Amino acid sequence: MVTPRRAATRGATPALMAGVRAAVVALSFALGGVLGLIGVLSVRTARQIVTPATRVPDTKILDLDTAAQTITLSRTADTELPGRYGLFTTGTASYVKLGSVLAEDAHSVKRKLLTHIGPASRLSSDAAFSGWYYDRPEELHIPFTPELIGSAVGPCPAWLFPAAESTDTWVIQVHGRGTNRAEALRAVPLFHGLGITSLVVSYRNDGEAPRSRSGTYTLGATEWRDVDAAVGFARRRGARRVILMGWSMGGAISLQVDLNSAHRDLIAGLILESPVIDWRVVLDYQAKQYRLPTAVKGLAIGALQSEWATPVTRTGAAIPFDRLDVVARAAELRHPVLILHSDDDGFVPSDASHELVVRRPDLVEMQVFEVARHTKLWNYDQERWSDSIRSWLERHDLIPAREAADS
Repeated sequence: MVTPRRAATRGATPALMAGVRAAVVALSFALGGVLGLIGVLSVRTARQIVTPATRVPDTKILDLDTAAQTITLSRTADTELPGRYGLFTTGTASYVKLGSVLAEDAHSVKRKLLTHIGPASRLSSDAAFSGWYYDRPEELHIPFTPELIGSAVGPCPAWLFPAAESTDTWVIQVHGRGTNRAEALRAVPLFHGLGITSLVVSYRNDGEAPRSRSGTYTLGATEWRDVDAAVGFARRRGARRVILMGWSMGGAISLQVDLNSAHRDLIAGLILESPVIDWRVVLDYQAKQYRLPTAVKGLAIGALQSEWATPVTRTGAAIPFDRLDVVARAAELRHPVLILHSDDDGFVPSDASHELVVRRPDLVEMQVFEVARHTKLWNYDQERWSDSIRSWLERHDLIPAREAADS
């Protein structure tokens, strides 16, 4: 005979089990949803890393005084910087040059306009702050010719600024991610004054050079071939010594040229401005800045470096992060390197640059800036930036003899 107490207990057991099963199913759906969300975010992050970026507004024009030729911008870590800069906008002008800071408060920064803006001008409030300063080669007032450099993806546009007198020393300027070759125009006058020919190049998927089949960056793993074609172009035009100068991702590309080029005998040294030395360090830093979960960052990098994930990431091939890690490959470097990096870069941390100096103090020298932020060292302190490059060139006998004697 079953007692009432035991009957109640046995009667509750199926209901309890049903509740447990329901809870497990609900938890499974919830877990699946979380995992699905992490997967979606990881794919989206992976695509953002390799998709050529478009310029997005990062400040607002709060006031435009055409009588005083001043402009007031919303305050950011960039817009408050001392020095000379540029501003992309829309309206009656698409790009204007900015001078020194005249006034500032907690929310705004007033700067001098170095591009004249007439009283009838109208500018959109949305704007993008830039370190370019020069946006067209004509602004340098240095003779140049447009060139096309043949590469595996097709002809890549370049600007050639010949030295005033015939020289066999060239510098090849390589711009960074999400920009184009105008970024490097700031450096041309310095090299021209030293008697060095400048070749300012483009590379696949940068908006000027041809598009690759995938249309995405490989973070230097394939772009270096287009720059290597530029080294070959320089050789055919009489170059016997080539200096590679790379800005941001252009630094990663220049390092891959140095490590892989068939023209390594021609390369005399590298100058790297705010460079990417190890992509994983950069991506880890940016993930923290954007507060991405560790799992999302890890899955994104894992997907990018895996062949099976290329249909999802749309890269066309796996990204070889190990091969792009020049700290790990430091022993392979053969040419002197000058790194110019700000410790408060804000985009590409300087950690890997410091580490490369530790690994190869015999070849790598670093000039550490502060305040200047990412690829804005020339803008912030043009005199120190120029002196650092000039003295490094002198120490390595890379200034043509005539200029060295004149100086």
